Amino acid sequence: MLNPSKRLVFVESALAAGCAALALLTALQPDWIEVLIGFEPDGGDGSAEWGLVAAFALTAVVSGFLARQHWRRLGPALPQSGA
Repeated sequence: MLNPSKRLVFVESALAAGCAALALLTALQPDWIEVLIGFEPDGGDGSAEWGLVAAFALTAVVSGFLARQHWRRLGPALPQSGA
């Protein structure tokens, strides 16, 4: 079982990866949103899609940064040899 700190790193890393994938998907294939919800929230001009790309990308960067910070606070995974 993972301790709470490692679980937090795992959740933040998974969130970062998922948001990065959604940002890439939305940038490459923006029409998936209209297919999923059944209408065009921005009237077809693409602004909602680019807003989502920005939001997903920002969430991915922040989550990745937080995961890295928490991972570094956990310390080394293996004991260091005193060479």
